[in-house]
Amino acid sequence: MKIPQSVLVVIHTPALEVLLIERADAPGFWQSVTGSKDTEAEGFEATAVREVQEETGLDAHAPGHVLSDWGLENVYEIYPQWRHRYAPGVTHNTEHLFGLCIPHAVPVRLSPREHRSQVWLPWAQAAERCFSPSNAEAIAWLPRLGGMICP
Repeated sequence: MKIPQSVLVVIHTPALEVLLIERADAPGFWQSVTGSKDTEAEGFEATAVREVQEETGLDAHAPGHVLSDWGLENVYEIYPQWRHRYAPGVTHNTEHLFGLCIPHAVPVRLSPREHRSQVWLPWAQAAERCFSPSNAEAIAWLPRLGGMICP
């Protein structure tokens, strides 16, 4: 069963180009990197680093990469079609937000069982394409966070 504590990692460049990946199990559902903790003891940062690696092949700690904990959390209702992944009665998830600034847009290595396509878009277009309102809102924070998130 999945733990109802997850991360959302907005991968972007200093020019605020944002990576979106399309879910394999829900065509047309574009999102940033997301994923649940593997264990209750796993920290949110460790979850973020692991999910970025699993879903994109990127190393969050590579030279020139800056992983930022935004200190923001969303609590949202889990979509009914995905509730079977959680313990009975679990209806809400707590999502912790991170940004990962990388020097420039690069092709990423997707996990084919999870994602089918990728695109880099300017932040406003990326926010519009996201299916999840919390993901779109996180991307909309990028211009406001400015130089705090990129070298």
